[in-house]
Amino acid sequence: MSGLCGWLGYSHSVTENLALVRQMASPLVRFDSCKLHACASGNSALAIAAPDGRAHIYQRDGLLAVLWGRGNFLEPRLDEQAQREGIAKTLAENWRERSGGGGRGTKIFESLTGAFVCCIVDENANEVVLATDRMGTYPLSYQALAGGLIFASSTDAIRLHPSIRSEIDPQSLYNYVYFHMVPGPDTIYQRQKRLLPGEYLVYSKGGIETGKYWEMRFREDERRPFQELKQEFMEALHSSVRTAIGDDEAGAFLSGGTDSSTIAGILGEVSGQPARTYSIGFDAAGYDEMGYARIAARHFGTRHQEYYVTPEDIVSAIPQVAAVFDQPFGNSSALPAYYCAQMAKSDGLSRMLGGDGGDELFGGNVRYAKQYIFSLYEQAPLLLRQGLIEPIVFGLPGALPLIRKARSYVEQASIPMPARTETYNLLERYGRKAIFTPEFLDAVNPGYPARLLDEIYHENGTGSLINQMLAFDRKFTLADNDLPKVAKACELAGMDVAFPLISDEIVAFSLRLEPHLKLKGTKLRYFFKEALRGFLPDDIIAKQKHGFGLPFGVWLQTHKNLQDLAWDSLSDLKSRNVIRGDFIEKLLQQHLEEHAGYHGTMVWVLMMLEQWYRQRQDSPRSVIHSQA
Repeated sequence: MSGLCGWLGYSHSVTENLALVRQMASPLVRFDSCKLHACASGNSALAIAAPDGRAHIYQRDGLLAVLWGRGNFLEPRLDEQAQREGIAKTLAENWRERSGGGGRGTKIFESLTGAFVCCIVDENANEVVLATDRMGTYPLSYQALAGGLIFASSTDAIRLHPSIRSEIDPQSLYNYVYFHMVPGPDTIYQRQKRLLPGEYLVYSKGGIETGKYWEMRFREDERRPFQELKQEFMEALHSSVRTAIGDDEAGAFLSGGTDSSTIAGILGEVSGQPARTYSIGFDAAGYDEMGYARIAARHFGTRHQEYYVTPEDIVSAIPQVAAVFDQPFGNSSALPAYYCAQMAKSDGLSRMLGGDGGDELFGGNVRYAKQYIFSLYEQAPLLLRQGLIEPIVFGLPGALPLIRKARSYVEQASIPMPARTETYNLLERYGRKAIFTPEFLDAVNPGYPARLLDEIYHENGTGSLINQMLAFDRKFTLADNDLPKVAKACELAGMDVAFPLISDEIVAFSLRLEPHLKLKGTKLRYFFKEALRGFLPDDIIAKQKHGFGLPFGVWLQTHKNLQDLAWDSLSDLKSRNVIRGDFIEKLLQQHLEEHAGYHGTMVWVLMMLEQWYRQRQDSPRSVIHSQA
């Protein structure tokens, strides 16, 4: 659901402003099923769309503050004021106080925690300020207009404004095929941007300034006894789950992995009753993890429900899932997440707890161990590498299995980070000239994704490889991918969602852990598992990471309706002058036969791109535009 949506302009009269706001707001109310708050004063106007009970609004003396979500303050003084007078009033008054005398009002965000988006409109200073939370839980997009700024929690809401021209950005299309999503700060549309995690925006007199009020700062040298760490961690888990529940009766996703099982167990303890848990299974070899979900459900005595997703379910849900995302989104796990949330909705619940974030805070992704192994070669003396190892590896016949493996290791280990993480990228494997039309490639910068990866990776100057990757994944894995995946899947099911494992309390705890407690050699999330040993079943702690992976490629081989949908989608995609027709033919007729699971991912990514187009019929058939 849209958190907040507004438009502010200084170049029109109040009457003209309100007319524009009403034009924008009317369809928003129908689209989001939200109540509308509108205000006008002086030469400005603002419309706020937000669900009942989720928007905190304060307005007085030319100052308007709106916070949507669940926010609070770290400073005891501000926290006490917020409890007495409301968080919006506290935000507004302290913004004004800190802005006085030439100070920076944006300093107030350093004390603001929780999952939120917010805006402050200071008419006396002719300023609008936007901010999103530290982990980027909720999106906030914006676009400057002549004499004004429009901002919203989705690009679709911005497109409703009568002055907006929604031209698709070819660079963002290229980025989508590369990343399988459109990474921030870009959106799928030209001239539209979105805030990054922990970022604010100041709009003043037609100018836009963005900055960071919070970044991940690791304290790698802080050493504390294990039992002390464990006690603090368990307290933080209980506090975070309790906050995430709020006043609602919440259920939990349960994949049978470490994170979801932890949330399910803590939820039962915090609520004082058996947790309601929901799992998805697949009748496909190598994809079904229901056995582990059942182990966790039995261990914690949850009220557990299961559903086996079928190929026909996928056919039915694909258009709906494509429609709920405001940009092309190619993570197929959104579909099982949707069916999970739908079960909870049928049970009468209104909120789900997701286990996302544990891997990216405590070192749980397999690629962390893999990159650690590659880093060992980097640490070897240059003389040893170039004078001995490489001449032997590349001088002997490559047909020998051991030499072939050694050669592959050396080749990958010689690629600097973060480019090394993309050695299996599908776009790079196929080759951009094989995928995209020449006309499309003329309109994009193929080097942009690598440049963006490198820029984000080197933003954090931490001394350890594992923490460098964790800071990197805060953006690309969480804010750009996993959080919108689950949030939008829940939105489609009519559910709210909270993510206890990325609470500010747990994030702060993870930043103080020594690097080797996250990745000990090749042992993933070492501290997390050891701290929960005895709480979680041993089978859960020992299991390999899997999640809600969808057997799309496997089913595509045998299920006719799924084949028809994919073939029809990709056939229509040819006419958009983005993807080469001969690549689509080869993908469907040759590559899928070679390895359905591997190449099925690209079929999914392109199919969801076409399905996204179809939900927005006003999008032009040709998307080749010059860069703004």
